[in-house]
Amino acid sequence: MEIIVVIAVLFLIWLIWQFIRAKRFTQFKRQIFRELKPKVIESIVVEMAETRDEKLPNSPAHQEATIHYWSASAGRILQAALKREIIDEQWLKETGNLRNTQHLFHIERDKLHR
Repeated sequence: MEIIVVIAVLFLIWLIWQFIRAKRFTQFKRQIFRELKPKVIESIVVEMAETRDEKLPNSPAHQEATIHYWSASAGRILQAALKREIIDEQWLKETGNLRNTQHLFHIERDKLHR
């Protein structure tokens, strides 16, 4: 009987740990949309304004399409932030989000830019 109680308690502890991890991951995704998305959009607008020429007109339609593409998912926003050096791997380590980043890239691999 004691074995069943121990197993049940261990299972309950494991479920609580999984809930905490899921909650942290959800907070990480919210942080991406709240903090990184505006910075990525600003970076895109600046980059497109700087590279405007006859070959690359970068009209408002181009800007809108580019912003829509890069902000379509949390994974793409994070990918764009890393690509544009808004954040770096050190920031991910310092905030404790390196594992969350790996998990996000894994589950959204079909949405990432190739």
